[in-house]
Amino acid sequence: MTVVSNRRSFLKATLGGAAVASLSEWTPLPAFAREKVTNLTAGRLNDRISVISGAGANVVAMSGPDGALLVDGGLEARSGELVKLALAQTAAKRVHTLINTHWHPEQTGSNERLGKAGARIISHENTKLWLGYQNPLPWAGTQYGPLPANALPNSTTFGSGSLDFGGQKVNYGYLLQAHTDGDLYVLFPDSNVLAAGGAVSSEGWPIIDYNTGGWIGGLVAGLDKLIKLSDENTRIVPANGPVVTRADLEAQRKVYFTLYDRLVKSLTQGLGPEEAAAAEPAKGFNAQWGDARPFVLMAFKSLWGHYAPDA
Repeated sequence: MTVVSNRRSFLKATLGGAAVASLSEWTPLPAFAREKVTNLTAGRLNDRISVISGAGANVVAMSGPDGALLVDGGLEARSGELVKLALAQTAAKRVHTLINTHWHPEQTGSNERLGKAGARIISHENTKLWLGYQNPLPWAGTQYGPLPANALPNSTTFGSGSLDFGGQKVNYGYLLQAHTDGDLYVLFPDSNVLAAGGAVSSEGWPIIDYNTGGWIGGLVAGLDKLIKLSDENTRIVPANGPVVTRADLEAQRKVYFTLYDRLVKSLTQGLGPEEAAAAEPAKGFNAQWGDARPFVLMAFKSLWGHYAPDA
């Protein structure tokens, strides 16, 4: 997942072992800062689950008797040090399972390394399809893919799935057309930990990848699903930024739904993306979330396929 923000330290979210930072405790900074090199940091959520940040996206690492399970794999350039740290955190000799929450390079940068080593790689079927092609990264002006065959997911789902990992359940499921059209969440019910994937960021405005099926209505629906999966004690790991709570998801949902409503009205009035952004539909939210313009432009364009398919 890419966010409109600089990379932030994850330490305050995990200081003391499993502390949770509230969205009200920090202010996101607007920027497309994707290549800044940051130190990898790790914090434990419990004795089996850690969160590693600094490799482009948050990575959840879980220990098991046959090796480690990772949710997302960071950027390829950070893959070696990320895997090394994940193995140290889990006291494992290898990564047994990797789950890609979507196809973006921040989530799939360890696919080739771990695929060559024989890891099971799980994703939504659409994620595997996107990884088989060269696709644009509209926020970066570059392209990504195709990945080699041994880096492609070798276990896919169209909906949901579950596995037993060292005596604990790991459930994963589809968030229909949220951040992309292949988003998965990963729930660890025995630990009450939810890896939300690209539908959630606590580090600024997320990117809606409308080129590969994401749209703002789906983002709202995705948050609704994540809220139903969680309770007030669930520790929710976003794609980027500090761990959040269900209350934080509910606050995000209100923001996104308000923008969704305002942008639909702009579209039906015949406005284009620049005109809609000039109307400042995120006014009142900027102080909390930073510059919303890039998000607004992509969110508006994401409406075309649902409200104006001929646009």
